[in-house]
Amino acid sequence: MHFDIVIIGAGSGNMVADSRFDDKSVAIVEEAAFGGTCLNVGCIPSKMFAYTADVVDTVVGAPSFDVPVDQDSVSARWPDARDRIFGRLDRDARDARRGREETPNITVLTGTARFVGEKSLRVELADGSTTDVSGDRIVVAAGSRPVVPDALAGDDIGCHTSDSIMRIDEAPTRLAVLGGGYIGAEFAHIFSRFGSAVTIIEPSKTLLSGHDETITDTFTTVSSGRFDLRLENSVTAARRTADGIVLSLENGDTLTVDTVLVATGRTPNTDRLDCAAAGLDMDDDGHLLTDAQQRTNVDGIFALGDICASVPLKHVANREAKVVAHNLADPDHPLRMDDDLVPSAVFTIPQIASIGKTEQQLRDSNTAYVVAQKKYSDVAFGWAIQDDTGLCKILADPDSGRILGAHILGPQAATMIHILSVAMQFDISAQDLARRPFWTHPALPELIENTLLDIQ
Repeated sequence: MHFDIVIIGAGSGNMVADSRFDDKSVAIVEEAAFGGTCLNVGCIPSKMFAYTADVVDTVVGAPSFDVPVDQDSVSARWPDARDRIFGRLDRDARDARRGREETPNITVLTGTARFVGEKSLRVELADGSTTDVSGDRIVVAAGSRPVVPDALAGDDIGCHTSDSIMRIDEAPTRLAVLGGGYIGAEFAHIFSRFGSAVTIIEPSKTLLSGHDETITDTFTTVSSGRFDLRLENSVTAARRTADGIVLSLENGDTLTVDTVLVATGRTPNTDRLDCAAAGLDMDDDGHLLTDAQQRTNVDGIFALGDICASVPLKHVANREAKVVAHNLADPDHPLRMDDDLVPSAVFTIPQIASIGKTEQQLRDSNTAYVVAQKKYSDVAFGWAIQDDTGLCKILADPDSGRILGAHILGPQAATMIHILSVAMQFDISAQDLARRPFWTHPALPELIENTLLDIQ
């Protein structure tokens, strides 16, 4: 079968085939549920679980606000939460597939695709048969998958990844989380509030090691009061016994748990696509290389999302999908992708959000900067919520006042970071942002205002 456009992957790739292509023949190849990682096993269900965990955290903390609560009776019901969350998301995924199947110019192929030539694919369909597909233009949006270390890869161990952990029947009594990045941190928060005793095993000295050093140090200190942290450590072996899964650690310790969640990283799905057969260039980690127009080195083949060497976040993939769609529809007036300033958030307790450079990045690159930092407890709303750990840290150019980086740890961080995102995108200086707008009093964004005012 030959098509005008072939799209591999129905996550953000599904956004490409909009009404501008109603007169084109389009094939969408997807082996799993429509909606990709985000809708089915990633951003959305995990944040719905995280918000449920936040509610539990609020109730548990109610006595400090003079609201009497029997804390021993506070619990969240995992099966009910799971069914509520996936009852909605599974329906959305089915509706997305059905909508495409009912679109006259779109052919949905349920299966896995492999390149057999520059613009030729062999698709192994769900029924075991194969079909050959070619396209004038191809969009590769096949995403990535979790990596499981060899020591834990055996079926007898039965480890979970983010792809499977949210579908389990009950929250485990004892959970080991391998990896202290954002996925591990979020699931540690979730399961601890569903009653699991959580141990985090992380090779670095801190959790969230890619974040600003002040954030990582503070978050690690706070987390040490919630979880059993095994830092500067890794799993060397695992075996299943009658009492559970016994993990051998690098430092010689052993740990027995009921369930293991592996959150040690992800790898792009280029190997499963046999991208080399199409002559596509990749980096050393297997990510497809693209230019600012999301074009690969092969004319007519575009790529977007986690399979690319870009920022692996859903809001970036969605923007890339818009760039690809425009450039397919109007190649004479192309759009360019710019992911230099991408805000990100970690939905833990405390919540974390960041944009731009960290202090260590500026220091290591010998970039001149000034820094200011304020605590939540420095502003009136911080008193109201009785927060004694949260902070806002802003880095700026000492001459122009241009904001170089911003990092927030505490309630509503993921929302507040957008004030600084807009300022950085439109090159509003720290001084102008602090002094020109009115800042509602007493509201939490005053934390940003006061931090900006401290920048000299």
